[in-house]
Amino acid sequence: MRKFIEVLVNEVGRVLLGKDEKIKLALACLLADGHLLIEDLPGMGKTTLSHALAKVLGLHYNRVQFTSDMLPADILGVSIFDTQQQQFTFHKGAIFTQVLLADEINRTTPKTQSALLESMEERQVTCEGKTYSLPQPFFVIATQNPFSQMGTYPLPESQLDRFLMRISLGYPDAETEKLLFKGGDSRDQLAHLRVCLTPEKIPDIKLAINAVKVSDSLVDYLQRLVHYTRTSDDIVVGLSPRGAMALLKAAKTWAFMHERAYVVPEDVQYLFSAVVAHRIIAKGSVQHLAQENVTKKILMSVPVVN
Repeated sequence: MRKFIEVLVNEVGRVLLGKDEKIKLALACLLADGHLLIEDLPGMGKTTLSHALAKVLGLHYNRVQFTSDMLPADILGVSIFDTQQQQFTFHKGAIFTQVLLADEINRTTPKTQSALLESMEERQVTCEGKTYSLPQPFFVIATQNPFSQMGTYPLPESQLDRFLMRISLGYPDAETEKLLFKGGDSRDQLAHLRVCLTPEKIPDIKLAINAVKVSDSLVDYLQRLVHYTRTSDDIVVGLSPRGAMALLKAAKTWAFMHERAYVVPEDVQYLFSAVVAHRIIAKGSVQHLAQENVTKKILMSVPVVN
């Protein structure tokens, strides 16, 4: 399995240079049946990552550019009256895909943001009293700009909680940037990426992930971490049961990706910030950096063995 992961990561790495660990996190998020939020400045490769990941996994891909005047129907679809059949016909929106890139999701209004809630949680869309199932697998990669930029609407807590992980790509290091300058625009290679995994194999991988063992001592450690978020003076809103389950599922996926049939504390620790930081509210600030600092303090304060 590790060799397969390396092949897949290397293939995506052809167009997203120097970001192998971020690619692994995005892949883990998809295999864990979650959704991914990428918060970063424009031009960091957020769109490239989502497109490349869909390409190498052989998944159908749609991109929606969120704007302040966008309506929920622009994403979900709309019913239009057919004069020949004398009835309304539902025309599916961009959300009916396997990988949806919700680009700059925090540039649209909360009303439009909330259009994704049902689809992300229940993998379905309800329109005018009728429910439509979404394709499987269904994976949302949303990007957002820092709140300090003009024209952004903060995502509500209920929306943030739908994302399994939040990551940032960050600036490339000096060597990687030199390769970028020499190689030109790597996005030109997107069309030439090869498919490394067929969608039909993903359900089998998810079943194998569910079979990864979790010891009682690991569960106890996880409970201590969750309890700390709910009782610490540094945190206003702690981790919910759904957030705790998300952390456990992500840890099982990470263990599977590293060819282990059991979860170790290092799996939880490595993923803790990506899974937890956007779900808690630190006292005095809700900024990304402040939340990540709190998650580091939690890991330092909670012992692995009680």
